[in-house]
Amino acid sequence: MCASLDAAHQAREKGLAACRRTIRASGTSIRAVHRGELDRARSLADDAESALREAQAALRPHPAVAFAGFLHDAEKEYSEARLTGALVGGDPLPDHGGLGVEVAAWLNGLAEAASELRRNVLDRMREGDLARAEVLVEVMDDVYGLLITVDYPDALTGGLRRTTDALRAVVERTRGDLTTTLLQSRLQQAIERDRPPAG
Repeated sequence: MCASLDAAHQAREKGLAACRRTIRASGTSIRAVHRGELDRARSLADDAESALREAQAALRPHPAVAFAGFLHDAEKEYSEARLTGALVGGDPLPDHGGLGVEVAAWLNGLAEAASELRRNVLDRMREGDLARAEVLVEVMDDVYGLLITVDYPDALTGGLRRTTDALRAVVERTRGDLTTTLLQSRLQQAIERDRPPAG
């Protein structure tokens, strides 16, 4: 009995450390995406994947430990990193099987990735690239439209309903910011067009 508990404890310690590395590398990868450093973001996401696989391997023989919550969090953060890079880069989205994570972690990672697009939209607006900002807002809306169709209990989806509600608020706020900026831009263009020539 003690040997079994010792093995579970050792697996927990190893898995927990690997999950922390996964989360740290995933967060740094997302920040690199926002800075436009897509190659570095991919490299950091690769580091996150290596740490995640280590955690999954350590915890696989101990399902009671694996489902304690921290592995789900690591899978969610890793999914968010990969999906944020794909959404910003306009690449196809890898599914949960392609990422090697549970469905619930993938869905929550997708919701978080869509929320992360707000920062990218604001950056595009500051740069005057309103066309790209509009595309990204539509991507956010598409993700929200997909997630609200997932109608399963929170126990199965890892609290997806709450995450989706948070995404809705982010989408609405971002669309409002973009609409205001578009109207200001059109007004400025109209003023400049109607201004009499100097001299």
